[in-house]
Amino acid sequence: MSSSANTLHSEELSRYSRHILLDEIGMHGQESLKRARVLVIGAGGLGSPAAMYLAAAGIGVLGIADFDKVELHNLQRQLLHGTSDVDNLKTESARSRLRDINPHVSVVLHNSGVTPENATSLFDQYDIVVDGSDNFGSRYLNNDAAYFSNTPLVFGSIFKFEGQVSVFNDNPEAPCYRCLFPDPPPPGSVPSCGEAGVLGALCGIIGSMQALETIKQVLQIGESLSGELLVLETLSMRTRKLKIKKDPHCPLCGTAPEIEIIRSESYQYNCDIASSDTEIMANEPYPIEIDVSEANQILQTGKAVLIDVREPYEQEICKIEGSSQIPLNTIPANLDKLPTSDPLMIYCHHGSRSMQVTQYLRKNGFTNAINIAGGIDAWAREIDTNLQRY
Repeated sequence: MSSSANTLHSEELSRYSRHILLDEIGMHGQESLKRARVLVIGAGGLGSPAAMYLAAAGIGVLGIADFDKVELHNLQRQLLHGTSDVDNLKTESARSRLRDINPHVSVVLHNSGVTPENATSLFDQYDIVVDGSDNFGSRYLNNDAAYFSNTPLVFGSIFKFEGQVSVFNDNPEAPCYRCLFPDPPPPGSVPSCGEAGVLGALCGIIGSMQALETIKQVLQIGESLSGELLVLETLSMRTRKLKIKKDPHCPLCGTAPEIEIIRSESYQYNCDIASSDTEIMANEPYPIEIDVSEANQILQTGKAVLIDVREPYEQEICKIEGSSQIPLNTIPANLDKLPTSDPLMIYCHHGSRSMQVTQYLRKNGFTNAINIAGGIDAWAREIDTNLQRY
């Protein structure tokens, strides 16, 4: 980019005047923001506020990496999108919103998202990466690719009412995400936001913090969160900082690294049941889990019982016709009402809670209990598209 392209024009001087008034930014700092290239991974709960504030701040090139489409339940927290954007690509609605916020920002779309195949080469194109992903496989992939491409990674995560922010890989002595969490948690131990829920306003706080840390990185001002994890508990509005030390035994950035290249199989994390538990029960009369297509075929025979273990409010949003409603926490009290012969098919929202129920039932003699993988969300996508997703 030529020096003239980095010059602030009159309209930009007016737009960024409150930045320029700050001694820590000034004209030189605002021009640095204009030269910066930042990639935001995920145009969702965290990516929305992060991208919006980065665009408003005048980041010159803003990449948006996401492969998903806008769904109605996104709108409670993903402010890049509106009701009219439902069923459209998130990247497209993000570009429209960001261009409206600041037409001087070049918005680059990466509609395939971040994959093991493109991660390192994609990160090489940017100065800083903002991680707004919502699953462990993506977080480890983003961390590893940032390390291999020598790109600072601004991390954020949310769970119910708690949020976390940090900066990784911003210098050779800095810790990475694996120094803090060497391995993902056991499958099934941490529910997703789709199962546990998340406070929408919390996304705004944490995403804005990520934007702030990114701006500080570009301008090299203030104290970075590198080497620290900021934890915010919104119900009490208490914050705490945890020190993160570079781990000499880290499998990625330690003295004897085990991870030297990105392999796609290393990032296929499953949030649901551990494979060993599935294999233990594989020889039962019925399979422990089937997909929605198989479940639909069995239901057509009229010889199966369908149990919905979601909460009552969820059942009011949508339900599969013919199912009986027995919320998860009431299953033990209703064992005597369940059949032990015909297929007993269990579903929830995404398949995590129903797998817990299926395992519980099998341990209590119900060898006919079967989990429906993907839950009613998969059913709404593949079997009955008229069902309201959430």
